[in-house]
Amino acid sequence: MSMQRNVIERILIFNQGRDPDRLILKYCAMRADAFAFLRGTCHLFYQDWPANSPLDDAPSAWICGDLHLENFGSFKGENRLTYFDINDFDEAVLAPATWELARFLTSVLVGAKTLEVNNSEAIALCHCFLDSYTAALQDGKARWLERATAKGMIKNLLSNLRKRSRPEFLDSRTKFKGNKRILHLDGKRALPAEDADYKKVTLFMAEFAALQPNPKFFKVLDVARRIAGTGSLGTERYIILVEGLGSPAGNYLLDLKHEPGSALAPYLTLPQPEWETEAERVVNIQRRVQAISPAFLNAVQIGERSYVMRELLPDSDRLQLELWNGKLRRLENVMHAMGKVMAWDHLRSGGRQGSAIADEWISFAARSDWRSPLLEYADGYALQVVTDWNEFCESPLIFDPLDGSVNKSVVSS
Repeated sequence: MSMQRNVIERILIFNQGRDPDRLILKYCAMRADAFAFLRGTCHLFYQDWPANSPLDDAPSAWICGDLHLENFGSFKGENRLTYFDINDFDEAVLAPATWELARFLTSVLVGAKTLEVNNSEAIALCHCFLDSYTAALQDGKARWLERATAKGMIKNLLSNLRKRSRPEFLDSRTKFKGNKRILHLDGKRALPAEDADYKKVTLFMAEFAALQPNPKFFKVLDVARRIAGTGSLGTERYIILVEGLGSPAGNYLLDLKHEPGSALAPYLTLPQPEWETEAERVVNIQRRVQAISPAFLNAVQIGERSYVMRELLPDSDRLQLELWNGKLRRLENVMHAMGKVMAWDHLRSGGRQGSAIADEWISFAARSDWRSPLLEYADGYALQVVTDWNEFCESPLIFDPLDGSVNKSVVSS
């Protein structure tokens, strides 16, 4: 742990230069509870990771970098089937597997209070996850989780998502202006795009479309700033309405997100590949980790900035863990599934540009010297997260003491 916390200063420095409108939304979201704060401060976790930690004695893995309970979710793959997997790779890098494991276990322990799970039950859930993770590693075979193989809350999620129709999803994100479908700028999912940004995105999409087999599919109908996630709020991001298979019911929605670089970059201890762009880093790691990639996943370039483009789908969703309804077995099943998914992802991406091969993963799973120290670290850091969150909530530098609003001078600097 850092001797001098300086939590507020570190948060403000990390978020400098972000879009003020959405940065206000980020700070408000982070104030909701300690789990939301954890999701919005990935950089703090790795700034605080001890140098030369014994926990670094672990196989090298392609990690998403910001794994927590809500970064597992469902999505429709390019083969049009729906999968449950890790689904956020903005911070993805090559690192000791214990970095990812420690962050996830910390999220379980921090999120337990939000879910009204007591500490002993939360510790038991961590053991469920680790038991499943090590068992899947020892099996040595990378599998995947889809509707046919899912159970419990995850099966319910994938089954319910299957019933959603494209027109219903489009109607939830758009509205009609005369006979023309446009994006719904509700302030919750979308904000107006500046004229210069609207033009920039439209011109890029025309160039992108010209290189595709069906250029008409990517004809832009509307563009807006997208509001999504917590940690990435404030970074340049758009939702794009395109012609798709034909207006009005065949329109598609795309997500275009600027990739400024991984928050883990200053703290990495392993050699990294020389990616052409940050978006290439994200897309390449995501493709090698997931069994099937999301539809239209591409790394693209606009000027000097790189972006990840993918399809925005109704099948992109997260588990509503608060619906466990006091039945701990339901959460245990989720932990077992998440443990297997992480193990399969590590096995699947193994042996690529420095990541561990299957034999190393099997040996790691058989070791007993890392589990207790890992869980001890996660338990201690979970307490630190709560302390930092309280300091953040009470900071007069960020929040007005009179009405609790975010100080606009802070987000616009």
